[in-house]
Amino acid sequence: MAPEARIRALLGNGVTALCAGIVALSSFSLGAEAARRHYRSHHPRPPETAVIQPRPLPYPQLPLPFEIPGAQYLPLTWADVKGWSDDDHLAAFTTFRASCRSIAAQTGAAEPKALGGSLGEPCRIAKSLGPADDAKAKAFFEENFSPLRISRLGEPDGFVTGYYEPVLEGSRTQTDVFNVPVYRRPSNLFVRGYKQDSVSLPNKGPVYRKIGRRKLVPYYDRGEIEDGKIAGRGLELCWLKDPTDLLFAQIQGSARIKFDDGSTIRLNYDAYNGYPYTAVGRILIERGIIPKEEMSMQKIREWMAQNPDGAKELRRQNRAYIFFREVNLSDKDEAVGAQGIPLTAGRSIAVDKSLHVYGTPFFIEGELPIDSERAKTPFHRLMIAQDTGSAIIGPARADLYFGAGQDAGRVSGRLRHSMHFVMLVPKSLDPLVRAARLPVPDPRPSEKIAKLFPQTDPARKPAEAGKTDTVKADAGKIDPGKAATGKSETGKAGAAPATVSQANDATVAVASPVPLPEPRPNIQSDRDQRKRVNRRSNRQ
Repeated sequence: MAPEARIRALLGNGVTALCAGIVALSSFSLGAEAARRHYRSHHPRPPETAVIQPRPLPYPQLPLPFEIPGAQYLPLTWADVKGWSDDDHLAAFTTFRASCRSIAAQTGAAEPKALGGSLGEPCRIAKSLGPADDAKAKAFFEENFSPLRISRLGEPDGFVTGYYEPVLEGSRTQTDVFNVPVYRRPSNLFVRGYKQDSVSLPNKGPVYRKIGRRKLVPYYDRGEIEDGKIAGRGLELCWLKDPTDLLFAQIQGSARIKFDDGSTIRLNYDAYNGYPYTAVGRILIERGIIPKEEMSMQKIREWMAQNPDGAKELRRQNRAYIFFREVNLSDKDEAVGAQGIPLTAGRSIAVDKSLHVYGTPFFIEGELPIDSERAKTPFHRLMIAQDTGSAIIGPARADLYFGAGQDAGRVSGRLRHSMHFVMLVPKSLDPLVRAARLPVPDPRPSEKIAKLFPQTDPARKPAEAGKTDTVKADAGKIDPGKAATGKSETGKAGAAPATVSQANDATVAVASPVPLPEPRPNIQSDRDQRKRVNRRSNRQ
């Protein structure tokens, strides 16, 4: 073939090959594009703005219904609550509804404790019931609450004391007889987070005396105030005869002052000076002056009356000092508690506000010296938390309110007894009810997935585990018991612990891995079985 013809043939074959390659690439590109379109049609891409949420754990950390530090609980049935059927449930229901008025009127920040928000539903039901008899009141508590025995951690029972509203003689002006001032809150008393004109400042936490615009120093203690540090500033609400009367009015948190003209003023707690409360009765017990089994408010009064100089020194051991405010109440009204509503004698209690919520019902059961000092009167009564006090500390600690006057003072003054506490928890916080809302755990892995994660049998002995379950250690230099206590061979604490070397003369077993759950059975669905039957019939 001539050279020109040979060149034309080669060029023709190259062009043909090039065209074939282009066609092949085009066919491949079109096929790939078709495959991509098919995939996209069946697997649409999520929008760019979509946020993929992390998959929750099988057992998420759900908040507990309520958590009271230092407390232990025991769920009960109503049949287990001793004396429950013998109580006057209608009286307790009336007191509970009084607390509901305060709960419904709350417009500020929500109660941080879970129990506070949960009382709203029982309060709405109680309001809708209207007047009720004892049977309906009993059914109301049983249908809307669950009984829960509560006590301090490690202790079987709670502890109760009593308080009352003293009725004292006084004067609007200072005289030779009435010369003990009852002070209102001073204007230079300051508590962080509160305005100086706020009503009823807290009875816990630091309190300062404001000097000028910025300087803050601790407020005066009881001794300094009794010595006249705030006298002559027009802070006197009235005057009393005896400093012991003032001390006990401050301990109770309220008082009725009767004047010679027959008029009366009502005083309530307004603020304190920031010092912790010290029980003068405990000091007398520690000094061996009054035996513990004989301690009562009347015994303290008698000792103070017989020892004026010792009484002055004893009062100053309690550096806390209470300031009062005058409240507009008639003689028929009971004292106003910290919840802001009048208390109910025999039904209201003071509790630790840092742990509990106002309006919570507590059934208190045991024996108390109600009739006399040596009496063991059965006491089983549903009480409502409506007040607090600086000396009331703990999950099962209550101060029982007995009303006003000398009789109430005598009864409450001799109460220092252990009692059973049953806390009534709204059904919305019942753990059994909340358990129904727990998520279902993830299903067990399939047999195919389980094979990808072979597990070591945890029942296998370390000697059978093989070389993979051991590491080399320095034999004879590590004693597990001594290593755990941080002691060397000499037994001295704080000595340097033995170190692990790479010697090949000893082995230490490693804990076996935790096995995965057993795979679920590989059960074929009816649809898969029908497909298999169809395939076999087609082959035949």
